[in-house]
Amino acid sequence: MAEAARAALAASPVVAVVRAPRIPDAAALCAALAEGGITWTEFTFTTPDVTTHLHRAAQAGHRVGVGTVLTADQAEQGLAAGASFLVTPGLRPEVADVAHAAGVPVILGALTATEVAQAVDLGAAAVKIFPARAFGPGYFKDLRGPYPDVPLVASGGVNAGNAAEFLAHGALAVCAGTDVVPPEVVAAGDWAEITRRARAFTEACAPR
Repeated sequence: MAEAARAALAASPVVAVVRAPRIPDAAALCAALAEGGITWTEFTFTTPDVTTHLHRAAQAGHRVGVGTVLTADQAEQGLAAGASFLVTPGLRPEVADVAHAAGVPVILGALTATEVAQAVDLGAAAVKIFPARAFGPGYFKDLRGPYPDVPLVASGGVNAGNAAEFLAHGALAVCAGTDVVPPEVVAAGDWAEITRRARAFTEACAPR
């Protein structure tokens, strides 16, 4: 499970993190992102009716997960709605337990070297370093020293201007937020603009 998730992230290293007051069509949003090259979509529990959006997107065949998962109950709700992966902002052992019991990958949030080790002990498929902008791309190179084999995901403050640098310094993948899915654009259902932003982001991530 974890190895398959890591391989899939390496092959498609951008996760779109959607936080919006309104999502008119979650399946269409995921399709627009996929057209722009982003095939991982994370809806969050900070979004109204998140389980409805998860269900609709999952039913349409998109790879969707749920983030900002803080409790076992939220994890179970997300999985029941069709989430294929779980994401936490910090270390949440009870969420990891639910993920393992269901056989789905969990990406646990961490910041310090100690927290990275704890996330690994909890069976994280990958470790999300949040907020990545607080320390910058060089921090990922530093973490690679003691943790050369731990898959790290950069989240928080990642944009088209710095995503490639995070990847070059050791991140397996990056999370794209408002740079790709601005709340107002999502709420307006401007899928062409979402595709344009996704394509620009993925092109910026390409090695030079």
